[in-house]
Amino acid sequence: MSFPLSLEFFPPKTPEGAEKLRAVRSKLYALAPDFCSVTFGAGGSTQDGTLDTVREIVGEGQHGVPHLSCIGQTEASIRQRLATYREAGVKRIVALRGDLPSGYGMGGEFRYASDLIAFIRAETGDHFKLAVAAYPEYHPQARSPEADIDAFAAKVRAGADVGITQYFFNADAYFRFVDELRRRGIDTPIVPGIMPITNSTQLLRFSDSCGAEVPRWIRLRLQAFGDDAAAIKDFGADVVAALCERLRAGGAPSLHFYTLNQSVGTLELCRRMGR
Repeated sequence: MSFPLSLEFFPPKTPEGAEKLRAVRSKLYALAPDFCSVTFGAGGSTQDGTLDTVREIVGEGQHGVPHLSCIGQTEASIRQRLATYREAGVKRIVALRGDLPSGYGMGGEFRYASDLIAFIRAETGDHFKLAVAAYPEYHPQARSPEADIDAFAAKVRAGADVGITQYFFNADAYFRFVDELRRRGIDTPIVPGIMPITNSTQLLRFSDSCGAEVPRWIRLRLQAFGDDAAAIKDFGADVVAALCERLRAGGAPSLHFYTLNQSVGTLELCRRMGR
């Protein structure tokens, strides 16, 4: 059964990593993704790697979509980056506030993602389709759930076209988030971010650092498997495939897979969903 999906990668740090990612992408392209996004490091630390990877993806006949974060950036640096992306044939951007490397102050000429979005619209009009981050379980730095909804609404008013969520494992959180936006008259499509479960230690570490909630029953089951990698992958695929099916049945417009530069987890999830 066909359904819309997109994929996310991070820029490789070594020639070996770049070669491995090419092989991963070639396998995942069989899923016919709408686009492939590439992350942008804290303070723009991977911006050249982001551009190189996006150019490769475009050269492979896919829609390459760079992440662009604004903290620590200037209007001039963002303007140059936008010009470079246009020249590379980029039509979409994931526009984010982003984080500075540890030890730095806020810096730069942008404070919020909504400032970046407004600047991109002022500079380039409707050339780029702009995706922004959404947080069904609310951003860990938000003062309140209401303030987090306000922040998303500000991004929409500034010109955002679509939201892509932080990953989550509780479908109700997603549906409540979308319902709250609709009550405010915000009909922007909200695409669920999906994290395959293939490594419990890695998943729990990521989740603790970014504020994504791993439900207690999932956490305990993963811990009970210990070092049984096959059992973890099988359980993880069951849990996340069921989540994806519920999201699709509930009207999610697409699914965005956080691949972690691996193919196995995403391919298995899509296989279980009949893709």
